Amino acid sequence: MRKSAKHLHPSLSIDKAPSDVFMNFEAFLSNTETREHSHAWGQVQLISGGILEMEVGDTRFLAPPHLAIWVPPGVMHKSYNRKPLSYCSLNVALDLTGSFPDKTSLIRVTPIASAIVDDFRARRINVAETEADKRLVKVLLDQLATRDTQHHFLPSTDNKYLAPILAAVEEDPTDTTSLSDWAEKVHTTERTLARHCQADLGMSFTEWRLRVRYLYSMELLQKGQSVKEVAFTLGYNQASPFISMFKKYSGMTPEQYKNRLIG
Repeated sequence: MRKSAKHLHPSLSIDKAPSDVFMNFEAFLSNTETREHSHAWGQVQLISGGILEMEVGDTRFLAPPHLAIWVPPGVMHKSYNRKPLSYCSLNVALDLTGSFPDKTSLIRVTPIASAIVDDFRARRINVAETEADKRLVKVLLDQLATRDTQHHFLPSTDNKYLAPILAAVEEDPTDTTSLSDWAEKVHTTERTLARHCQADLGMSFTEWRLRVRYLYSMELLQKGQSVKEVAFTLGYNQASPFISMFKKYSGMTPEQYKNRLIG
């Protein structure tokens, strides 16, 4: 968790839940942090526009808009966002959480789930009152309640060789230093680094760096850069490979993502 938060946000403070399922919509300013807290209910945290970071114990979860963070009831957590974002928490009573994961996890946000959340946000619906809205809530829960989870989108490690490399790449996502060159810098072998990547991160260094670049590309698109400009910034000679990479992770093209920001 970054320690440079400018805005300390109070956690959702409710003594009694207004319904078995209720939603809370907020606009978070850049550099906003929530205090460590827990809830008696489960919580799906969905965002658009930016990236949400969360700490649960010693574990960091990082969620771009195509992934939500599921936090089971009673789990202590705190969150942070570097950039402004639209936030939604879907709060679910304990007896309705059986189909959700047992542990804090990243879950994929389907287009149907996004559309329902956007509709409720636009109509300022926190609790479904009409039969039609109650049916939408059931669909939303069906879309999000899944065991098909990711534990990390961008895993981290304290490994003495990898930690400084990962920090440097996060600091400069356009860095093109090869794994063999990094090995020389940290006084080990490329093979050793590759083995640590698989053991500690669960993926190759190339895959991990691609994910960093994907997250950075969202930030550049949010600032108004064109798809072609972002592609060139990330080192692509043309836009099409960048578009394919972006779609692989987000399920949408960079242009569709930009349109969602505007909408």
